[in-house]
Amino acid sequence: MSTSAPPVVSTTVGESGQPVVFLHGLFGQGRNFTQVAKALAPDFRSLLVDLPNHGRSGWTEDVDYAGTADLVAEHLRGGFAADGPVHVVGHSMGGKVAMLLALRHPDLVDRLVVADIAPASGGSLGEFAHLLDSLAAIDLSTLTRRGEADERLAERVHDARVRGFLLQNLRADGDGFRWQANLDLLRRDLPTIGGFPDVGDATFDHPVLWVAGDRSDYVRPEHGPAMRRLFPRTTLVTIKGAGHWVHSEQPEAFVSALRTFLGAADR
Repeated sequence: MSTSAPPVVSTTVGESGQPVVFLHGLFGQGRNFTQVAKALAPDFRSLLVDLPNHGRSGWTEDVDYAGTADLVAEHLRGGFAADGPVHVVGHSMGGKVAMLLALRHPDLVDRLVVADIAPASGGSLGEFAHLLDSLAAIDLSTLTRRGEADERLAERVHDARVRGFLLQNLRADGDGFRWQANLDLLRRDLPTIGGFPDVGDATFDHPVLWVAGDRSDYVRPEHGPAMRRLFPRTTLVTIKGAGHWVHSEQPEAFVSALRTFLGAADR
């Protein structure tokens, strides 16, 4: 996909219940949350978003969290959130977009869930740089089958589950293959992806659930003050046995936390 695609593409799961929007992380796609969305039905109707430069959505000239949040807001206003505010769940990079969405467009967001990321710069960028470099090292012009990409990637990425996640971005295109995600841009702008923009004195005063994996270092005690300054009504929950990909590593605990928080009566 390229700049000719719609800026934001999404898929709806479920036909009834409270509306909840899912925003994925780097290398991901909306469909990464399919099983979580199905587990929440019929009490929740979910919108699985492909963020710009990922999945079926269009490509941009650069990575800009505020601009991305504005594109998502426009997409929501034109459809899923046309009748009022929705819940928003964002993981990693998508968590930063979700935070910007709530801070810049508070009328659109009822409750916010931020999964294993903080409103801060840093984190394990070296891991993501390695993964981007590993994908870039695959010469797509010489690929004859998908399995070949996995074989080549295995030389640098030893975890089969991680390879499977990354290779969701590989698409057959005519007689060859192409990357669906804008890997060149993501590689170039990785420092921006790892950062967090200055939001001034903006705050979001609705309930916020901050979910961390106990085996991840993306959410640390020193991040607490910044989170509470931007989101005064934040509750932190740590999920045991989960690393950075909380929703895929401990899906039942993640779904349970979402149900409890999003279904609560207090406002």
